[in-house]
Amino acid sequence: WTLGEGDPFVHVPNVPFSHVQLEWQIPECRRWYQRLAGRRRLIRYDARGFGLSDRDVTDFSLDAQMRDLEAVVDLLCLERFALFASGDSGMATIAYAARHPERVSHLILWCTWARRADVSGWPRTQAFRALLDQDWEIYTETVASVILGWSAGEEARRFAAFYRECATPEMTRAAVRALYDVDVTPLLAQVSCPTLVLHRRQIPTFDLKVVRELASRIPGARLALLEGASPMPILGDVDSVLRAIHEFLGDEPGAEMEAELPQAHAPVTILFTDMVSSTALTQRLGDAEAQELVRAHNTIVRKALRTHRGREIKHTGDGIMASFASATRALESAIAIQRAFVEWNSAPVRGGSRTALTAAGHGQPAVEPMAVRIGLNSGEPVAEEEDLFGAAVQLARRICDHAQPGQIMASDVVRGLATGKGFLFADSGDVVLKGFEDPVRIYEVRWREDDNTVDS
Repeated sequence: WTLGEGDPFVHVPNVPFSHVQLEWQIPECRRWYQRLAGRRRLIRYDARGFGLSDRDVTDFSLDAQMRDLEAVVDLLCLERFALFASGDSGMATIAYAARHPERVSHLILWCTWARRADVSGWPRTQAFRALLDQDWEIYTETVASVILGWSAGEEARRFAAFYRECATPEMTRAAVRALYDVDVTPLLAQVSCPTLVLHRRQIPTFDLKVVRELASRIPGARLALLEGASPMPILGDVDSVLRAIHEFLGDEPGAEMEAELPQAHAPVTILFTDMVSSTALTQRLGDAEAQELVRAHNTIVRKALRTHRGREIKHTGDGIMASFASATRALESAIAIQRAFVEWNSAPVRGGSRTALTAAGHGQPAVEPMAVRIGLNSGEPVAEEEDLFGAAVQLARRICDHAQPGQIMASDVVRGLATGKGFLFADSGDVVLKGFEDPVRIYEVRWREDDNTVDS
């Protein structure tokens, strides 16, 4: 599962909390992955025996885990990439970095260890293993309560249910048996890539001596001890974790601007993009080359969202839905998107032009031109589980559907909120939109340099 564009960042799965599909449905997980992908190309996969991977597995050895990682990066033709690992997956990742220094650009280790015996002998760890052998449901609920806190209640029960979807008791026991004897301490001195060891000081199940020793044995490793008690980076002070990662990777400050959250009861501006004739493009070009166009669309739109502090709500298959706390920034983002597509279409490709009506083969990017329509509306949608619902969202979608290729169409509410801000609107009159009984007044947002329509 890949997300975003840029230098590859491989997120190694943490056994047994691995399920690339279900994780995306957990708001905290989704937000974590989206923010990582805001600057880089994020690569996720499920560990052998867990998540969506085959469950009929017997080999959980260190070499088997490294072969899985090797298979993923080879499939994606990644020559050099950053690695992120946590918990037990850290041991295989350390071994891979030591044995393949030419491929690993950066190594980030979160709450992990080099020798399983350093943590398996603790009384709490031994109690967990006893529960695993006796009662699977109580084991998962106990682990969830320790991670989330004993007062988490219903939230902990949901996490325990997610845990049970990730794994079976048989696979978990088999993996635990294989992991308990792993020791990659002799390989630490061979890790030559820049390494960041991240940990939270107040994690109750972890002795800080273990993480300090881990960092001290890796040449030049940087140790960052953060405040907090959660062993999961997606919980607690996530911002400090992401700041440490981005600083370590050398990402430019400000490259990932935080989406601006709306004030309570303030209107939100919804933006939809839609790739014109995406189905016809797929039929004409084939799945692989049509997907190149989708990736180009996603890159352009997400860059504009970051620049103008928009928040991506979801990918719709042939477009993106986003929200803004400001109608002005939503309009600026829409204009930036359309101008970026003009530039993309006119860029020369292998001596030709992207405006050619044929696609290049042999695994190279397609040169088919892209046209995108954009619709905007402002209102007070219902927010639930990181998504937005309601009439305000539906109207924005219908306005987008009504727009012509290359157009930006906005509701009268958006026009009113942006009055006096320098935007040019052309009155398109009252139109009947699917699902709305009354005609809706909409306006075309003029964005081309030769547009001279005054605000009407």
